[in-house]
Formats: sequence, structure tokens, C-alpha cells
Amino acid sequence: MTANDGQMTLVEHLTELRRRIIICIVAISLAAIVAFVFSDQIISFLVQPYKDLHRPAGVPVNLIATDPLAPFLVRIKVATYSGIVLALPIWLWEVWRFVTPGLHPREKRYAIPFILSSIVLFCLGGFVAWLTLPKALSFLATIGGSDITPLFTADKYLTLVSLMIVAFGLSFEFPVLLVFMMMVGVLKSRTLARNRRWAAVGITTFAAVITPSQDPYSLMFMAVPMYLFYEASILIGKLMKK
Repeated sequence: MTANDGQMTLVEHLTELRRRIIICIVAISLAAIVAFVFSDQIISFLVQPYKDLHRPAGVPVNLIATDPLAPFLVRIKVATYSGIVLALPIWLWEVWRFVTPGLHPREKRYAIPFILSSIVLFCLGGFVAWLTLPKALSFLATIGGSDITPLFTADKYLTLVSLMIVAFGLSFEFPVLLVFMMMVGVLKSRTLARNRRWAAVGITTFAAVITPSQDPYSLMFMAVPMYLFYEASILIGKLMKK
């Protein structure tokens, strides 16, 4: 902050942003190292839906690797995605701290609810993704017909599962974003209420694009909660008189 007007200059904003980004990178890297140590357990957990899908058919249930480096690269990818999830409280806090200088003192008190709700919603999104995964895998495995036997590579499968969890987790942050935008005056609850129809179209399009598996089950399980969150955000905005 400058001494004269209490506002940050452009250079100070960029310096602050760099500091926050470095903290986030360090936190994610340390969390990824921890996840790498436990990568065997994480991979075993993530592979279970694939095994459940193929076990009744009596076909091999292990993922395959077509590249000598694939097993190691898979562990790196899984550790990286896990690091992003494990470091969630830290990088959410850093995001909040970066935007708080522009908020009024009475708005800054929402820091803890913001962080806690973001963590809960991200975990809820990841849980919904996990529940959706068996249906998504079944759709992908059978859409080619009976003449095609799907044997997924470890790299492709684990990347798909990790991206689904991250995609659902981030999409479930939707109400936090809407409430925050109403809190800072960018949106009004009555504006959201007037645009319900367009919101439904936009949410459905967003879900169709962001779901890594591109199957109808994932689209539905992402779009429906997001629209419910949209309606909940309108209610919260009215309660906040925004």
C-alpha cells in the first residue's frame, strides 16, 4: 500500500501476484512430493473402477503401458494432480489474500467462510465425479460395440480420472464465484434471476465442453448441480441484499 492513498500501484500488484504464485507453486510441489511417496496407494485407489468394470467379463483387469517411460510419467502426473488437490487450502487462501486489498473491511471478514466453502464444494465435486466414473467408463467401454475390447493405457486412464475429479471440483466452485461477484458489486441477484434461461444453456454448454470423458452421464451430473448452485446463489444474493 502507498502511504498517500492506501492503494497499491501496478508494480506492487504484480509483485504481490508473483509472491502469491510462488507460494502456490511451492505448496503444490511439496504436496506433490508427499503424493509421489504414496503414489502406489493412490493409483491402486484410482484404478479400482476400471477393475470393477472389466472383472465380470473375465478379461485382464490391469492397465497397460505401451512406453517404457509410461509407468514413471504416470506417477508424476498422479502426484501433480494430487498435489493440486492436497494444497487446495493454501492456494485458495492465497487467491483470497490477493483480492482482499480491493474489498471493504466488512467484506474481508468472509475470508474463512470463503475458504471453507470452497474446500467443501471442491471435495463435493470430486466425490460426484467419483460416483459418476463407473457410468462414464461403462459408456466409453461399450460405445464402440461388441467388436471392440477396450484395454486402457495407464497414462490415458489415470489422466482421465484425475482430470474428471479436478474438473468437477473446479466446476462446483461456481456458487463461490457468483457470490463473490455479487459481494464486490459486479453482479446483482436480480440480474442472475432475469437470465435463468441463458444460464441453463451456458451451464449445459460448459459441462459438455469441460467434462474430459465427454459422456452424457458426466454432463448431467455436472450441469444439474451447477444450475442448482446458480439458484442457490440468487437466494444468497437476496439475503445479502446484493
